[in-house]
Amino acid sequence: MRKARNIALSATMLFPFIFPLPVQAAQGNDPDWPCVQRKVPELSIGQVWNGPQLPEAANNWANDQAIEDLISDIAARRNPLDVAQKKIVAFSAGLPKGEANDKLFQVFQGVFDTLNREREQVISGISRYAGRQRDMAEDLRKEAAVVDAMRAKPDADPEELDRQEERLKWETRIFEERVQSLSYVCEVPTIIEQRLYGLAKTISQSLVKP
Repeated sequence: MRKARNIALSATMLFPFIFPLPVQAAQGNDPDWPCVQRKVPELSIGQVWNGPQLPEAANNWANDQAIEDLISDIAARRNPLDVAQKKIVAFSAGLPKGEANDKLFQVFQGVFDTLNREREQVISGISRYAGRQRDMAEDLRKEAAVVDAMRAKPDADPEELDRQEERLKWETRIFEERVQSLSYVCEVPTIIEQRLYGLAKTISQSLVKP
């Protein structure tokens, strides 16, 4: 007689683990968006910039190597925000007064372009990740149903059932770990927004007042 399996998982028991994404209340116009945070695919300058209107020349930020290097440095999330803000202040202090604002406009435009693009890539990655999770969830549901059906058969092969149950437990564990990773990744767009806002505020405050 096959021994009792207290740790065996049934299809019913798996439901809370297989379908956590809808429970997280997808926001916005995308019903497949898995994050609690609302999906805003692209930011606008007006959402983060409260300084003067940017001149067209601000888009030429990549033509100035010093500005491009500064943008790469302060946009990188590996660098603490307060350190990046101090670098903006130091950069501004070293500019001729007549050129300061034009240079700072370019710095902001470059930071906005860089972080907005990075944020878009993260959001796209989240959507792809969530799609794979849904596929895994469906596969797990099917495998759990197979295990339940085998368990219900009095003549089921105990060794084969053991193998199927162990496989199901292992794949469920992997799925749960991916759910936890998704919860963290969902925070990244907000982290990028906060950094962009913080840098924009420092740039605006560094402008030379008329």
